[in-house]
Amino acid sequence: MFLMGKRCWAYFAGWTLLIIFHVGTAAAAVPTASDPAQLLRQADTLKTTNHAEFAALIHKLGEDTAKLSSEQQLYLRYLNAWEIAYRGDYGGAIPLLNTVIDKSTDATLRFRAGATVVNMLGIVSRYEEAFERLSQLLDQLPQVTDKVALTQGLSVVAQLYIEAGQYDLAMSYADQLIRESPTSDSVCRGRYLNLEAFFRSNKLEAPGKQFQDGIDACGESVFANGIRYFVASLDIQQGRPVDAIKLLQKNYVEVQRAHYPPLIAEFNASLAQAYWKEGDLALSQQFALDTVNNSIKGEYTESLTIAYELLYLIAQKQGDMGTALAYHEKYMAADKGYLTVISAKALAYQTVKQQVLAKKLQIETLNKQNQILQLQEKLAKKAAVTSRLYIILLLVVLASIAMWTYRIKRSQLSFMRLARRDGLTGIFNRQHFVSEAELQLQYCRKSSRDACLVLIDLDHFKAVNDNHGHAVGDRVLKRAVETCQTHLRSTDIFGRLGGEEFGILLPECTLELALGRAEQIRQAIATAASGEEVPGVPVSASFGIASVIHSGYELRQLLIHADEALYQAKREGRNRVSVSVSDTQEACLKTG
Repeated sequence: MFLMGKRCWAYFAGWTLLIIFHVGTAAAAVPTASDPAQLLRQADTLKTTNHAEFAALIHKLGEDTAKLSSEQQLYLRYLNAWEIAYRGDYGGAIPLLNTVIDKSTDATLRFRAGATVVNMLGIVSRYEEAFERLSQLLDQLPQVTDKVALTQGLSVVAQLYIEAGQYDLAMSYADQLIRESPTSDSVCRGRYLNLEAFFRSNKLEAPGKQFQDGIDACGESVFANGIRYFVASLDIQQGRPVDAIKLLQKNYVEVQRAHYPPLIAEFNASLAQAYWKEGDLALSQQFALDTVNNSIKGEYTESLTIAYELLYLIAQKQGDMGTALAYHEKYMAADKGYLTVISAKALAYQTVKQQVLAKKLQIETLNKQNQILQLQEKLAKKAAVTSRLYIILLLVVLASIAMWTYRIKRSQLSFMRLARRDGLTGIFNRQHFVSEAELQLQYCRKSSRDACLVLIDLDHFKAVNDNHGHAVGDRVLKRAVETCQTHLRSTDIFGRLGGEEFGILLPECTLELALGRAEQIRQAIATAASGEEVPGVPVSASFGIASVIHSGYELRQLLIHADEALYQAKREGRNRVSVSVSDTQEACLKTG
């Protein structure tokens, strides 16, 4: 939330910058003195506390730039860039800041301009450039002595690492921000960033004392309510929706008063989740709609994805299948868009990381080559035996470098492979499953071949987690996946869609064959549940099948019909297979 990138800047870009760079300076009156250095310092102080006076000051300074030294003119250009970004024109602000970085002799000013550029590149989704500049910023960090500049840089570094999913790195820089902070405001910001990284790392099972300490450090602020959102989310995940509702409703009016759209959306989406867990469909629908109505068109966030999924489930539970279908389409689009943004950030970080390693390796290789040339000149004056020994030694060094290069290449390939796989089961994740299934369906359409989609949902899986713990739940999931894989062909596409739900696309498979194979897998899962890995844990699964014959070759439509069949199987007692015949036929073929 602290640096939300494209998730919030179109709402109120100036408010985003004010939160990011606020360092606890107090507002002061515009000085009557005409000393340019004093006016520049005063403008810098006012930019986060009194924007009107700040704008008036830089306008006054810009009217007579002849009185400013070249370094003061660059300082004014930095402040002008800040003002332009405050209005939301990041494309106009970034070139001004780059000029400051290139021409200024003031190391502190260059660092502040660099930190601001990194932040803005993240806001406009130029992630790879942002991480390239971040690498340069990190090289400068140890030399920065100005506390204001240092806390600004540490804030940007910690938040960008959170955006890239590098939570341990983010927590280390947030801890440094707390230690180096000259004001209570920057201490609050450091605590918030530390807790955000901790929360998003999924290492917490329940909110601890550190969350209350963070709220106490931030007082009544946007950051304090951001920490309360983390606490409420953990309460919902751990089956305490009533506690979450109490906490969110107690602070809801204050959040609305702050007019910070991302935090409002997070509160609304969390309340919708909590009321859904409590069975209050009306209030869940109300807060989900509030989330949707206040979102930016074309922008995909976690809150929007949650809201659309809940609206889909509510409409389905109310029997309004037309509305459910419409919300399901929006949920699929929002989920895919949000996952695309997350993947883009993670991929940009890994790409730049590998580029930096490759550049360092290139420099080291050149240094080694220079050493070889120097040694060869010396060895020419020595005995042949000694010369050969040195050359062999250098060849060993070069062989080591070649091996290191090979290992880096392997790590790059490994990263690309992991980005497509579910971390627990090793099968395709939702995003890659959707991509591969759409490609396969296009091929089947062109060649007029049959295909079927099978959705699988483990029955009462939440009870397994609640009664036996998440470790047993993970073993049940892996065992179920292994069981499914023994019944799949090499051409079948198998992926985890989320939680305990899986999908299988069966190309060149008729509806009758798909029904038989699904029944075999269902029996195998029920039989495998009594194995040594999960003793005494009864496990079964419900299946929903849709065929291109009745649903067409669009994956979206196949998912909808297979999902309807899956819910039909759930309603009729679970541990069975249900087949969606067509939209116009109300009956489904069932077995089990």
